[in-house]
Amino acid sequence: MEKKYKIKEIYYTLQGEGHHSGRPAVFCRFAGCNLWNGLEADRHKAICQFCDTDFWGTDGENGGKYTAQELTDKLDSLWPELGLMNKFVVFTGGEPLLQLDEALTEVVHKSDFEIAIETNGTIALPKGVDWVCVSPKANSKVILTSGDELKLVYPQDNIDPKDVVGWDFKYRYLQPMDNPYIEQNTNACIEYCKSNPVWNLSIQTHKLLNIP
Repeated sequence: MEKKYKIKEIYYTLQGEGHHSGRPAVFCRFAGCNLWNGLEADRHKAICQFCDTDFWGTDGENGGKYTAQELTDKLDSLWPELGLMNKFVVFTGGEPLLQLDEALTEVVHKSDFEIAIETNGTIALPKGVDWVCVSPKANSKVILTSGDELKLVYPQDNIDPKDVVGWDFKYRYLQPMDNPYIEQNTNACIEYCKSNPVWNLSIQTHKLLNIP
């Protein structure tokens, strides 16, 4: 039987953070994560305690179970007819590398999408990913220490920018942790980037602008 991918939601929007901030993209959120099962009752067991993403189940917008071709067809259906030379999909989660594989990237590439991934970096990367964004979480074993974009949510207990600054990435971003102390966290990121200019500031502009 052909493999089916469990998808929480798929939607067309603008990338809100990091290097591609402002770029039109189809977001495809895989269901499931290896750092938390997504159930609030089990949050105390989670490696990542600050997750604010609903990745549990397949009941989101365009959610469901798809074969590689079915998923690619859905991505295509959400991309506008104009601008077909700049097709861009962001595979995210949860943790997309629990499911993303070469079989899927191959089919998606045949439809001329550039493929980006947002991962916690704890699972090996398949062939066919064009843009690799790693967002490391404290107390997890990161194996993807090279790529295009390193995006560290800051501040986190038990992980410091100094711990990861030597990893092999083209771009490095600090992103304020979105919690009740967001203003304080943003100021801390600003000051750290000013003092350590190898880091750039990443703001979640989609939240500020109410972009879905």
